[in-house]
Amino acid sequence: MNTDPKPVSRTVPPSPSPSPSGPASASRAGPGPDPGPHPLDDPIDDFTRRLVDIDGVVKKVYVAGAGPAVVVMPEMPGISPDVLRLARWVRDAGFTVYVPSLFGKDGAWPTAEGGREVIRRACVSAEFRAFGGGGSSPVASWLRGLARQAHTECGGPGVGAIGLCFTGNFALTMALDPAVVASVVNHPSLPLDDPGGLELGAEDARALRERAARSGLTVLSYRFEGDRWCTGQRFAAYRALLGDAFDGRVLPGSAANPAPSPFFAEVVDSPHSVVTAHLVDEAGHPTVRARDEILAYLTGRLLTAS
Repeated sequence: MNTDPKPVSRTVPPSPSPSPSGPASASRAGPGPDPGPHPLDDPIDDFTRRLVDIDGVVKKVYVAGAGPAVVVMPEMPGISPDVLRLARWVRDAGFTVYVPSLFGKDGAWPTAEGGREVIRRACVSAEFRAFGGGGSSPVASWLRGLARQAHTECGGPGVGAIGLCFTGNFALTMALDPAVVASVVNHPSLPLDDPGGLELGAEDARALRERAARSGLTVLSYRFEGDRWCTGQRFAAYRALLGDAFDGRVLPGSAANPAPSPFFAEVVDSPHSVVTAHLVDEAGHPTVRARDEILAYLTGRLLTAS
């Protein structure tokens, strides 16, 4: 039986008051003490801000573009300028982008101190299963509800999902819902304490294996060689689960941007974020080719197929 929450067929315009609180709001890993604005913060003023209610759980979602829907999830420590740059590339390729706020301060330049606090909060949040043995993160159920709502709003053959880092595997568990027909699992970092583990419950793993075999779902995934958060062991575990449906691609660690934001330089401290913080925006660069491959994959699954 599918016990996922049912999306409410409405979106609520954001209130001028601070973010919502009370029983209807999600248990969200917040940003901690606000250090104030940074010159490199992104105002996110080219997206529509919505409060999306799915089965009584309300989250802010940033929406932009036109065409089939793609859910672009944040990476630690939140919806950073680099995550928004990726979302804009997806939007400009012909898609409606949905960027849900799951943790951190939206639009903030990733600092080391602020990022550490976001990680601490997320690791103890009931929404996430950051460590081995916890099964699938409960927030994935809310995200599947968002995907169903986005499919209803945008039409097309289905919805794409892009997960990054902490949310990397969510792009796969979202595919438990048939509305999701394209999954991009970028540098998945969970569980944090098991480099060869997958952030999946046993029942979800069986269902995903069956869906890949039955429906032709393929999963595109990227990591850097030498990434201490997303290892070759983890990619091997995905391959063991999904077989040829898992298309895991590895870039040399030397291709990573050598001067990312402080959070990635000091806390992540290894090549990690292929199409966001460690992308080098130069024509022909391996990270730009990876971005273009992701856009081509989404186009093939969501635009050409329609």
